[in-house]
Amino acid sequence: MRSLPTRRLAAVALAAAASVVALAGPAFAHVTVNPGAAPQGGYTAVDFRVPNESDTASTVKLEVNLPLDHPLASVRTLPLPGWTATIEKSKLDKPIKVHGNDVNEAVSKITWTADAGIKIAPGQFQEFRVSLGPLPTDSDSLVFKALQTYDNGDVVRWIDETKDGQPEPAKPAPVLKLTKAAAGDDDHGVTASPAAGAHGASSDHAASSDGGSKASDSTARTLGVVGIVVGVIGTAVGVLGLRRKNGGSAS
Repeated sequence: MRSLPTRRLAAVALAAAASVVALAGPAFAHVTVNPGAAPQGGYTAVDFRVPNESDTASTVKLEVNLPLDHPLASVRTLPLPGWTATIEKSKLDKPIKVHGNDVNEAVSKITWTADAGIKIAPGQFQEFRVSLGPLPTDSDSLVFKALQTYDNGDVVRWIDETKDGQPEPAKPAPVLKLTKAAAGDDDHGVTASPAAGAHGASSDHAASSDGGSKASDSTARTLGVVGIVVGVIGTAVGVLGLRRKNGGSAS
């Protein structure tokens, strides 16, 4: 009779652990832009992080649409072995001023296509690095709508915008939050990253490398989930051991 509560406790602990993992999984399965924030008016380098969500198909193409309501004069991609980056430009309805010069067109889309034999396989992710600038000073965010294509022909459209006070949509678009530049910054807001190159109104590919490491929000979330699960299971094991010890002492 003593084993029944013990079994129930173990079942509850396992169910709780499974629920935590199930709820946490979707939080880091989206296409995202990392880091998720940058100062207004400056230049920055970001990664579009693409996880492969399918168990049977692999990702072979990524399309990222850049906002033309807040055009970016300088857009450069970091070469990625096995992937070909193609940039598309669009004419602007109204020219923008960059360092005193008129800019009449801006990058509207970047497409990365996998070379033969290259893919993001199930259980993997890839990062596509881009330098951007100057970032607008009249907006608190930039939305980058993205399309993820699999080798079986499926296309996942990460294009839904999150509305304040509403639940996150199933396929949210990557968003870069823009923060106020710190006092004392120069007119660019921040110093350009090595990948950004010169502060010119250009959109060519950057032939520079980034050897630095950066914190991963997905990794932090994963570690947090693992910690919670381990804690739940550890508590259950401890209670089970205590029950067994007490049961043995009473006999």
